[in-house]
Amino acid sequence: MMVGTLQVEFFLPDVFSLKEKRFVIQSLKTKIRNRFNVSVAEVDYQDKWQRAVFGVACVSADRQIVESTMDKVLDMCFQEDRIEVLNQSRDIF
Repeated sequence: MMVGTLQVEFFLPDVFSLKEKRFVIQSLKTKIRNRFNVSVAEVDYQDKWQRAVFGVACVSADRQIVESTMDKVLDMCFQEDRIEVLNQSRDIF
């Protein structure tokens, strides 16, 4: 069994309140969950309105599937117009 984790830190340039941030974050989390069947949670900067960090986890029997899924999630984050990816890290166990 392979477990992949991905941490993505991003900046939300067009957000000016926590309410707007929650809307963008919830929308993105739902998109990622529905498209890739992974677990997603906001893991840092909950009180900052223009920063966020997502933790993403994926489990599979095949390492290539985990790596491919993490690549696709990261690509989706880079393509999202409402956010700018600042940093990312991944681990596979």
